[in-house]
Amino acid sequence: MSLKIADRARVPHFEVMNILQRVADMRAAGRDVISLCAGEPSAGAPSAVSAKAAEIHGLALPLTYTSALGVRELREAIAGHYRRWYGLEVTDDDVAVTTGSSGAFMLSFLAAFNPGDRVALARPGYPAYRNILAALGCEVVEIDCGPQERYQPTPALLEEAAARHGGLAGLVLASPANPTGTMVSRAELEALTGWCGAHGVRLVSDEIYHGITYADPQAPDAKGVCAWELDRTGVVVSSFSKYWGMTGWRLGWALMPKDLAPAMDALAGNVALCPPTPAQLAAVEAFKPESYAEADAAVAEFAGIRRVLLDNLDRLQWGTAAPADGAFYLYADLGGQLAGFADSPEYCRALLEEEGVALVPGSDFDAVNGRRSVRLSFAAGKDAVAEAVERIVRFQQRR
Repeated sequence: MSLKIADRARVPHFEVMNILQRVADMRAAGRDVISLCAGEPSAGAPSAVSAKAAEIHGLALPLTYTSALGVRELREAIAGHYRRWYGLEVTDDDVAVTTGSSGAFMLSFLAAFNPGDRVALARPGYPAYRNILAALGCEVVEIDCGPQERYQPTPALLEEAAARHGGLAGLVLASPANPTGTMVSRAELEALTGWCGAHGVRLVSDEIYHGITYADPQAPDAKGVCAWELDRTGVVVSSFSKYWGMTGWRLGWALMPKDLAPAMDALAGNVALCPPTPAQLAAVEAFKPESYAEADAAVAEFAGIRRVLLDNLDRLQWGTAAPADGAFYLYADLGGQLAGFADSPEYCRALLEEEGVALVPGSDFDAVNGRRSVRLSFAAGKDAVAEAVERIVRFQQRR
């Protein structure tokens, strides 16, 4: 007798994780592999955060459960961050600390949407949005966003989708976005939040790449526009993983609208009990001036690598590339370099096996049009990216 597997579990793998496993296997076998597939800053956590973590463990403190929404000191520090960066008055009661931004998405989706609710996403987009929502029984409505829309949804596209599907319950918006790095301006975000408000649509705003942007640092909104600057009925999701380089610490947060806060609090206690205690205690140090300075230095390094990549697009001879306003990705159509390959997954497999360079096929982010595209993460550092470009050019010249 075979036992049942839940239908909700039948979601695709996140291809990045499969590629990372292959990279690990190749390295274990002695291969020299440059991994440009994960969105993982190479610099790691700020020094003060690492020092605090060492102190915590050195003191052998009892690392017990915290409150479900996180320790008060960290929630207060996050609220202070919003006052510092955006001039927003946020209190610690507005903040839920979570197990990475993934935990924040899970809590937000559980609290805001019922099974069968239709939730809109941009395509291409981060696959975990789609897969988590599908596992929760929501109907995912993908909005085809191409170069003409700068890979971001617009009110006109949402209007069309709502009419076609009989209304929407939610919109997940990412700015800067993964995989494209594109951002929405203040005026564009105002139009989107206005549309959501007029149509009773809950916005979930993914802002985990805020601060990793390539505008003039003195320009207005240089770090990104927070959705709560315009409307507080949506959920804002962020993380320590990207700007602060703390991927493995598994710590993120959400700004909770007043009506969702009780549900998110109750869910948090049942789903995860609490976020990781040592990571919470150390993460308070992320909001010190020296930690911001280290993170900004890492962003300046990303900016230099981005410039090198954009300057090398002619050598790569790929097709249309997203402008990468923020984050640390280059998302591009392979253009003529796809000749001889069935699709971008086959191209990426051959590149990895022959030259030891790991990229992510665009099919992970766009099941319709992504089989012609790749995502390259330049978070691995300048030397790694420069060597990878040489290997990619060599690989393509052999075809």
